[in-house]
Amino acid sequence: MAADVRIKRIYDQASPEDGARVLVDRVWPRGVTKEAAALTVWLKEIAPSTALRKWFGHEPARFAEFRRRYLDEIRASAPALERLRPYLEGGRTTLLYAAHDPAHNNAVVLADYLRDHAGRQHVRHSA
Repeated sequence: MAADVRIKRIYDQASPEDGARVLVDRVWPRGVTKEAAALTVWLKEIAPSTALRKWFGHEPARFAEFRRRYLDEIRASAPALERLRPYLEGGRTTLLYAAHDPAHNNAVVLADYLRDHAGRQHVRHSA
């Protein structure tokens, strides 16, 4: 059975259709209360390193290189991936991010990685 992985901006309203809500940013999003976030878990350790996040600076022109570097970090994050696995196996999982750009952020890269390397993940961007 394929896992149902979605990505969603944490500033969008939580929904029962989100399933497990996993924040994949290293820094807590500004202006979001823990209640509004309605998190299942915050996996800081799967987020890009502080140095990589600062280098990227959410510049779309740097995204290809950011993707390459972040994928290297993900591959080196076996314990973090293992912490994520039960949510993926348990049903729908929504990876939450704070960035403004829905196409150039770490959740997109992580979701693609999960799809490509787990072989059974299906990724959609939640509307």
